[in-house]
Amino acid sequence: MIATSSVKSERRERIARRRPWVSVATHITLFALAYFSAYALRFDFDVEWKRVSQFLVTLPVLVPVRLFVFWRWGMFRLYWHHVGFRDLIGLLSAVTLSSLLFVVVLYFGGLGYNMPRSVFIIDWVLTIFFCGGVMFATRYVRELRLEPAAGRRTLLVGAGSAAEQLLRQTQHTRGHDLTIVGIVDDDPSTHTQLLHGAPVLGSTRDMARLVARLRVELVVITVQHATKEQMRDLVDRCSATGVEYKILPSLAEMLSGPTPGGRLREVRIEDLLGRQPVSLDLGLVGREVTGRTILITGAAGSIGSELARQLASFRPSRLILFERAETPLYFINLEITRTHPQIEVIPAMGDVTDGNRVEHIFARYRPDYVFHAAAYKHVPMLEANIREAVRNNVIGTQNVAESAIRHDVRKFVLISTDKAVNPSSVMGATKRIAERILLGSTMCRNASTEFRVVRFGNVLGSDGSVIPLFQRQLTAGQPLTVTHPDVRRYFMTIPEAVQLVLQAAVLPEAATRISMLEMGEPVRILYLAEQMIRLSGLTPYKDVAIVFTGLRPGEKLDEELTSDVEATIPTVVEKIRLVNTNEGNAEMLAYGLDRMDGLVAIGTEQEIREAIQALVPEYAEFTPSAPPADIEVPIGTTGATAVIRRTAPPAVASLGNPLDSGNTPAVNVARAS
Repeated sequence: MIATSSVKSERRERIARRRPWVSVATHITLFALAYFSAYALRFDFDVEWKRVSQFLVTLPVLVPVRLFVFWRWGMFRLYWHHVGFRDLIGLLSAVTLSSLLFVVVLYFGGLGYNMPRSVFIIDWVLTIFFCGGVMFATRYVRELRLEPAAGRRTLLVGAGSAAEQLLRQTQHTRGHDLTIVGIVDDDPSTHTQLLHGAPVLGSTRDMARLVARLRVELVVITVQHATKEQMRDLVDRCSATGVEYKILPSLAEMLSGPTPGGRLREVRIEDLLGRQPVSLDLGLVGREVTGRTILITGAAGSIGSELARQLASFRPSRLILFERAETPLYFINLEITRTHPQIEVIPAMGDVTDGNRVEHIFARYRPDYVFHAAAYKHVPMLEANIREAVRNNVIGTQNVAESAIRHDVRKFVLISTDKAVNPSSVMGATKRIAERILLGSTMCRNASTEFRVVRFGNVLGSDGSVIPLFQRQLTAGQPLTVTHPDVRRYFMTIPEAVQLVLQAAVLPEAATRISMLEMGEPVRILYLAEQMIRLSGLTPYKDVAIVFTGLRPGEKLDEELTSDVEATIPTVVEKIRLVNTNEGNAEMLAYGLDRMDGLVAIGTEQEIREAIQALVPEYAEFTPSAPPADIEVPIGTTGATAVIRRTAPPAVASLGNPLDSGNTPAVNVARAS
């Protein structure tokens, strides 16, 4: 078996070595044939000896000229089996240039006397026809030899460029399992037309009927730039067909690697949020960080690890990954080291609350830029552990900022949160204090280090966020838990959030300011739960129950992006705004921080909470409330509804999974027409 494989490999190498010479020989033959045919057509196949002599004298001039231009144009390296329109344009350019050069050489060499100009034109046309014909004929013969795939009967949604590429790929590739039987598109001008032989059969409203009539086994969404409303409608229509449906990943997604080789993938909840792509000038980021030493705290977390990935692509000289969790740090260090071997990656274990360790890292590596992503972020958890929330989010930030100032760090970027706006939780209040330390304290205002803050909302797929929780509950066959039917949150993907963070980090106008990322429209968590169930092929409230547990301590129905005392102004970047805020008196801030530092060591939790209140006057504890007793929700698209009745009081314990609590509210589901 190994010997056979070796023989085949050697044969392919021999063919590859000979292919350019075969191409050259074929083109020489075609050049001569086209030139002779031009004479024959010009003189109606009655060529005098004088013209034959002229042909024989000028042919040795034409062939080298054409060979030189074709070689410079790369025409001998074309792979004829996959020749396309771009190659045809290249051929047209090469023939045109070589024909003009041929005419110039003839007349300057004294060989163009009494030569019919029509011969040049006919030769130009025939050379394009012969060379292009041979190339496309080679491709056509190859495609005839490909056996048509006998795969799953597939209906495409969308007749745009993505569908065209998929159709072309299926026609030119063996081994796939798709038999495309038709296309649906909501553009009436495409109806009844053919795209690479596949008919456009109607609009998406006809999908269910076409799936049944054509015995479709798979629906593929090829729409690349749908709005969230359009994508949600498409997914609802695909779900209504009762067959499997998938989505064709975008080119950007194929290049970034989540879907290797551009394979079809399942529709994800991110697809339904429909955030429009934003154009960012990341070249400025590259100019700032290339060749620099970058320190990332919390480097193994959701945001910290993505910061490491994206910053590594700009080739800093050294990347310091500061993290206290050993195993996640090991894996992100392994990933960055493997993908960017030219960068010196330092896996630095440590805790931002350990001032000595932080100081040691800064003194040893002297970073130029710091991205401070280390923070506690789980709202209910921090309500029950207020002392640790202050120690990590406030004192930890203070430690990193002080070391940055002592070692002349050029720029310091704090990753903040929308929960710092009118905070109702300990988590939000401590992050607001961290903002005040960097922008309002005397030590930071007088430092050579430039401090910046970037705020944004929830990120999809982050550790401990709602999406992974829903996925675990679905896998375990449990009901999905939602705190309240009206609770809404802002969401963006982790890569998008980090791109905007990097952009905000280099905007000149964002220096010593709070940048707020444009989060789009808030999304109801109940909607996310329902869509997660549908994307699993199940029906909400019928196959999987949704349990409303009540808002937990520190949680609000809606998050805010600015407070009543803050205003925002636009920047040159569409998705980034600057927040105008008053950081208060620096002396009072210093006094409050000193007092809090002592209370963390020996004070009571109530005293710590009062100290937080003194530093963040807008902080107001939120009292959880139960959702309505009866909630009526639709099931599917049939008009049926389900009435959900709460039969037990809401669980308000701040720790643990509500499903594991003995106080989990029971849910009764009744079908109604």
